[in-house]
Amino acid sequence: MSDRPTRLEHDLLGEKAVPADAYYGVQTARGLENFHISGVQLQLYPDLIKALAMVKCAAARANFECGQFDEAILRGIEGACQEVIDGKLHDQFQLDVFQAEPAPRRT
Repeated sequence: MSDRPTRLEHDLLGEKAVPADAYYGVQTARGLENFHISGVQLQLYPDLIKALAMVKCAAARANFECGQFDEAILRGIEGACQEVIDGKLHDQFQLDVFQAEPAPRRT
């Protein structure tokens, strides 16, 4: 067992320890444990990560324009997406490239 500090998160399967400094949540932590498909992490493809952030930003703008959330939420999502586009947080994309895209977040 690691001496790395953790935080407890909860989903439908119950509680799970997630690294305290991780931007990802419980679903990604479970994916890291259970889905070793190719052995290749998504973080090895920075252009794909940037593209995913661009799509997420565009989706947030569309949802804002449709009235699904307020401008403060939009600005937060845009800021997080820009950080990823700028090359930050790529180490947080640890899932197998064939598994899924994690949603970086901080609670």
